[in-house]
Amino acid sequence: QVRLVESGGVSVQAGGSLRLSCAAFGNFRWLASAWFRQAPGKEREFVGTIGWNADVSFYAASVKGRFTISRDNAKNTMWLQMNSLKPEDTAVYYCAAGGQYSGRQNDFEYWGQGTQVTVAS
Repeated sequence: QVRLVESGGVSVQAGGSLRLSCAAFGNFRWLASAWFRQAPGKEREFVGTIGWNADVSFYAASVKGRFTISRDNAKNTMWLQMNSLKPEDTAVYYCAAGGQYSGRQNDFEYWGQGTQVTVAS
C-alpha cells in the first residue's frame, strides 16, 4: 500500500513559477508516478509521468516545455516544477503512482488528495 500527499499549491500570477511536491509513504520506489489535474467543470486530465527510476518521462502537449517532473526515491518524493504559468493551468493537481509507466488514469492505483493551484491573469 502507498499513501501520497501533495503540497505546494497556492495562488500565483500568470507567468510565474511554482513547484508542487508529492510525498510518498510505503513502497514507492518501484512504481511509476504521474501528475494529473482537474479544472473546475472539467474532467481530470493527464499532465505528465515519470518512470520508477526517473529515466523516462513524457508530458501532455499543453504543458510540454513548461512543466518538469522529477523524483528522488531516496526521499520518497516526486515534484512538479511549473514555469510560465497560465490561467488555464488553474486546477486541482493530483499525484498518482502505479505499476505501469503510462498516461492513463486507470493504470495508477494510488492517488493523493490533490492540491489547488490558481493562476491569476
